[in-house]
Parts: sequence; structure tokens; C-alpha cells
Amino acid sequence: MTEKHTIMGGKVYVYRRENSKFWQCSTFLAGKNHRTSTKEESLSLAKQFAEDWFFSLRDKDRQGLIKNEKTFKQVADLFAHEYEAMTKGQRSPKWVEGHKARLRLHLVPFFGDKGLSEITAGLIQEYRIHRMETAAKPPARSTLHDEIVTLSQVLKVAIRYNWLQHLPDMSQPYGAQSKVVHRPWFSPKQYEQLYKATRQNAAATGGRHKKQAEDLHDMILFAANTGLRPDELFNLEHRDVEIVEDGDTDETILVIEVRGKRGVGYCKSTKGAVRPYERVCQRNEYEESDKVFPHNHLRMFNRILDEQDLKVDRDGQKRTLYSLRHTYICLRLMEGADIYQIAKNCRTSVEMIEKHYAAHIKNTLDASAINVRKVKKKPKGLSGKKDATADYLR
Repeated sequence: MTEKHTIMGGKVYVYRRENSKFWQCSTFLAGKNHRTSTKEESLSLAKQFAEDWFFSLRDKDRQGLIKNEKTFKQVADLFAHEYEAMTKGQRSPKWVEGHKARLRLHLVPFFGDKGLSEITAGLIQEYRIHRMETAAKPPARSTLHDEIVTLSQVLKVAIRYNWLQHLPDMSQPYGAQSKVVHRPWFSPKQYEQLYKATRQNAAATGGRHKKQAEDLHDMILFAANTGLRPDELFNLEHRDVEIVEDGDTDETILVIEVRGKRGVGYCKSTKGAVRPYERVCQRNEYEESDKVFPHNHLRMFNRILDEQDLKVDRDGQKRTLYSLRHTYICLRLMEGADIYQIAKNCRTSVEMIEKHYAAHIKNTLDASAINVRKVKKKPKGLSGKKDATADYLR
């Protein structure tokens, strides 16, 4: 049975539940019930705590510091729980953890104690500026975009529970980046320089690091001949790879079942991926469920890029393992492959390839079709006049 006392003219209750040794206190203020533990076993000390707590709460109410609505942190906690439960098996654990990390590191520290109605387009813009000005290195546009996406997901939870009526305007002010930036890749000459350097590194490396150097060399050749994304590459298991004789090309290639950001897809490699894969199999004892490339060897990869002066391209963009995927797409375009088939094999869209790899599509254009001229008949009565078009083209 609960023991209960009133103080402050009935404004505050001090009570103790049957199974608790500490006294609790409660009050109704600003349209909402407030409760807390006094952490006191003595009734007299609990009453003193309750009086101080009530006056402190009333001062906060007068300053407008008491929220009569859900705070961003409360909804963010609900979103994190819901999202992980509802997307289990549908989204990768890494993607789910990305939302949690953005909330924990950036969004909750900034918006956490704000009421939902306080999160306006202006406050969101303040957040963007805060991130740009306080970070040691200003976040990339894509990083900031991902954070706003997470913010939007949280606010949509509030709308579903009728805690918020509509989303604020979250659009990026002053327009998006109009300049199309081509993805950093390795030109044919640079790619040759890279794989020769990794091959030489594998030959020169001894001891316990030799196998790592050999795996790195084969991983680079494999990635540049399949176009797999880094996450797809490191999720790849031996049971996902099959060596086949391709009837269309009469070549030995790999048929790969790809698991990554787009779910399950398929890829047919060039013949250049077969020998590196065979060497990996010969070098490692494995089960069918083992990863083909269990380690990324990034430190060694970046060291070789630095030594070969290949880390940064002419536009100042840093090359990464992802650049090997870009290299695959660019080389296929330069060799005249069908853009739709490349998009299908790389599990992306024609639009994305046209946007980010347009500098290399020139190799697929047919000049004879572009520069065709249709001969126009001369209007009657103008037979004696000079052909201005023909003169312009001379």
C-alpha cells in the first residue's frame, strides 16, 4: 500500500510505494504531471527535497523551459528502437548503426532538448552552419545530407503518433551543387601503374606480411574487373562466385551473386578477374561460407598510392577502393560497351552513369550519326544566289 502526504497547500505529493525504501514526489504544473524520486528514506528530508524541487520546477516554467510536448530526444529514442526492429533482415546492420551514430554524435546533442514545434526550417539551417563551423574538417555535402535524412526520419515518427502536424522545410538553401563532379578513377595508364606497383610490392614483401601484399594485389585486380562496391567486395563469400565458360564471349569469366546496399544482384566479370580469384583460392584454405577478401589492407593500399603519387586526382579528389569500381565503369565505356548493360551489371542506373562518368561517354558516341547533314532543296527563284550554309562550312 502506498503511503502519501501533501505539502505546499496540496500542490505537492510526497509518497512511498510499498516495495521502495525511497520517497517520491509529484506535482501538476503547466498542464502536465511531474514526478521524481527524492532519494531520501527520511520523510522530513524528503519533504524538504520536494519543496526545493517544486520551486525549481516553477522557476523553469516561468522561464519557458518546461516542455509541454515531446522533445526530439524522446522521439529519436523511439525511432532508433522502431527502425532496428522493423528493418531487421531488410537493411544491413551497418546502415542501421549509421542512423544511430548520426543521432548520438550530432543530432541529439543539438536538437535533443528542443520541443518538436521548435524544430523549424531556420533551426535546421542553424544546424547546418553549426556543423560547418564547429567540425575540425567541414563535413562533406553527402555527410550532411545523410544527417538531414536521419532527422527527417525521426520527425516522421512524430507525425505518425500525432505529436507533430507536418515536416518543416528541410531543403538545402541557395541551391544544390550545379557542377557535376566526375568520380575519381584510374586512367588506363594509372591503373597499369597501380597494379604493377602492387605486384612489385607483393614480390618484395616477406615474412608474415607477404600474404597480405599478395591478397591486396589480387583484390585490386578483382575489383577493377568486376566493378563491385567495397561493401559488396568485403561481403563476398566463396559460395557467391562461380567460374564459368561464357557462351557470348567464349571466355572464362566469373558469375557473382552480389549482396550489398541494393540487396541481391548479379555481376559478370571480365576475364581479368578469374586468375586473381584462383590465386586467392590457392593461397587460402577456406569453407564455402568464408569471405573471399576478409581484410581490406587499406593501410598498405594507401601507402602504395602515396608512393606512386596516385592518391589525389587532377581535381583534388582522393582515390579510394571505390575508385576501382569507377575505373571498371570508365574502362568499359571507353571500350564501347553498352551503357545499359554496364548499369545492369553494376546494379546502378543509366542516369547515374551518365551524370558521373559523362567525360568518358564520348568514346561511345558515333560521329557519323551526329555529324550527318541533310541536303536541303533550294527554293525556286534562288538558284542564282550563293549557298550561305556551304560558304559558312568552308
